[in-house]
Amino acid sequence: MRNTLEKQTLETSRLILRQWRESDIAPFSEMNADRKVMQYYPETLTYQESAHLVERYQQHFQEYGFGLWAVELKDQATFAGFIGLAVPQFTAYFTPCVEIGWRLAAPFWNQGYATEGAQAALDFGFKHCNLKEIVSFTVPANVASRRVMEKIGMSYIDNFDHPAIPGDDPLSRHVLYRITKEERDALKAG
Repeated sequence: MRNTLEKQTLETSRLILRQWRESDIAPFSEMNADRKVMQYYPETLTYQESAHLVERYQQHFQEYGFGLWAVELKDQATFAGFIGLAVPQFTAYFTPCVEIGWRLAAPFWNQGYATEGAQAALDFGFKHCNLKEIVSFTVPANVASRRVMEKIGMSYIDNFDHPAIPGDDPLSRHVLYRITKEERDALKAG
């Protein structure tokens, strides 16, 4: 079943969530070098760091059958960022878990793309991967991402200090959101 899942492409009315291509690395690197896009991350990334991330994302699909898909706008065939599901590689009181995440280049903000793609990723996680719950987290100041979490039906659960970020760093404190399969089914039915 994993071989089928790793080839999965998700489509929404405006987006294609697909496997990564070599041609995605340059625009992905530009996005990761943008201080505005990376304002809630410890630092921007180099081209090599971005290329390494793409390799890790591809390996994640191989290992788990799901991952962070490259996002393309249907009407433009333009790389816009990523949206998808990932298994965090740190230990916290709520791990092991599956998180939903997204990062879009600034020109694609405030157009509903993150919400639209995240809805498709949630559906995939619950229907095809049989997940029972999905979490998401960010720094408290990242209001835009928190709004997406709420729009897709997630609820605030708690605050926590991200173990991969030093405690004295202002980005260490995170908010945790969650949605269960039952909550998602109820939202879709109602």
